Amino acid sequence: MTDHAHTVNVFEEVMARLRGADQRFTPARRELVTTLLAAAGPLSITEILAVTEKIPQSSIYRNLAVLESAGVVARIMSTDEFARFELAEALIGHHHHLLCQVCGAMSDVTIPHEIETQLDTTLNKLAIANGFALEHHRLDLVGKCSKCL
Repeated sequence: MTDHAHTVNVFEEVMARLRGADQRFTPARRELVTTLLAAAGPLSITEILAVTEKIPQSSIYRNLAVLESAGVVARIMSTDEFARFELAEALIGHHHHLLCQVCGAMSDVTIPHEIETQLDTTLNKLAIANGFALEHHRLDLVGKCSKCL
């Protein structure tokens, strides 16, 4: 799938999710989705503001809340006090995060399929042994990014 075709599919899914929540895909929301789609990982409000200079900060908060409630955006907690935002996995695919415990930077990482399958199997066994029904998992690797080493 080309990048353009992927972007079009993401936008179509975002529009459908917003319609389902009785919301519109406004220009500000489109810019936020475009920004998150282009990012290498989840972004903080400060990082979003640096890229989307035309959208006021108060509007970013409101629009992220709408996008989050519609299942378009996921809020990710980091090792610092700032939440970060990314498009929901249903839109961009399953992945994990590398979190820097020094600067709070966060980037996406994908595990090879065979390792992901082994991880799913192991986690499901652990869940069952503890009377828990596993629906999905998140894996965040915490350490130091290359800038903070």
